[in-house]
Amino acid sequence: MIERRTVFKAALAAGAAMLAAACSSEEGGNAKPEGSSGGGEQEAAPVAKITAEPAADAKDAPVVTPVVVKVADGKLTEVKVTGDGGKEVKGELSADGLTWTSSEALGYGKTYTYAAKATGSDNKTAELKGSFTTLKPAKEVRATLNPADNAEVGVAMPISVKFASPVKDKAAAEKALKVKTDKDVEGSWGWLSDTQVDWRPKEYWPANITVNVEAKLYGVALGGGAYGKADVTTKFKIGRNQVVKVNTPDHTMKVYRGGAESASYPCSNGLDGDVQRNTPNGTFIVMTKEPTARFDNARYGYTNVNKKWACRISNNGEYIHENQDNASNIGKANTSHGCVNLLEADAKKYFDSALIGDPVEITGSKLGSPTKSDVKNWFYDWKSWKALSAIK
Repeated sequence: MIERRTVFKAALAAGAAMLAAACSSEEGGNAKPEGSSGGGEQEAAPVAKITAEPAADAKDAPVVTPVVVKVADGKLTEVKVTGDGGKEVKGELSADGLTWTSSEALGYGKTYTYAAKATGSDNKTAELKGSFTTLKPAKEVRATLNPADNAEVGVAMPISVKFASPVKDKAAAEKALKVKTDKDVEGSWGWLSDTQVDWRPKEYWPANITVNVEAKLYGVALGGGAYGKADVTTKFKIGRNQVVKVNTPDHTMKVYRGGAESASYPCSNGLDGDVQRNTPNGTFIVMTKEPTARFDNARYGYTNVNKKWACRISNNGEYIHENQDNASNIGKANTSHGCVNLLEADAKKYFDSALIGDPVEITGSKLGSPTKSDVKNWFYDWKSWKALSAIK
């Protein structure tokens, strides 16, 4: 009995010791839970949250909308956006370190990858990585601008934007066009065809001003899957104010500089007896200056006729030019096929004084303005011209 009690007591003592050991393990925190790597509680995630636009895996991203990377609860420490081939996109980090914004346009149909890091208010580093692709146009449409850079033109010169393909969304294209001058000038764009939009002032341009034109067409949806191929710009000067006035029954061409008559030349205009040979009414502009021009009109029996000092005012065939062969009628009778004929010496003087874009105002004819002229901006009154704009 004594021995058996002793054994029982020993067992009780051993059990108590094991229980104490178990309690000690839980409270002391030295034991490793099952499946633990020994690190204790999992480390909290960084509080900084980085976002990007376009988002990762975005498709058909616009090429002119900036890439923007932002962070909340932290500051950006590194942002890099790279295109195909590893070329880095230019951008700028804001002074507060919260936003990075790209500063150059992206390419059509390209893949871009971004990587950003930020330090949060908890001093931990957060990262963001991703990529996106930009839109790929069905067609890229080129545009050209006239007048050309550094040109000096007359006070009736329109600004002309011509597209290589028809534009379906004319309003979108027109919104991308800007005209800036060093004097306030009222004007409007007008669509003369699906491939041409012109800007003209309400009245003639002020003399001696500079005009800057921006056609920010790259990335602009022109309709039907077509997009602008590139931006184009021009900077040109409006010269002195010179206006030509011809009242056809008077057989005289008068030139005005700054509103005052500066020259008067006898002329012969289109034959009065045949309306189709009349010099047409309207406000034209000098379109070209050609020291020698060739004239052909089989309908009226002449071909390969060369005349000097020719200023084209219409692509229907009207010029101001020398016609010494018609000297007997110049200043006396209208006998031409629609051109304004001058004596050679007078034609040379006028030619030397003229600028492309000078207005030529013709009145007194029985023939109205031509409807198919390339440059017919001034055939419209102001209300009718503004109605040609796609932006209402």
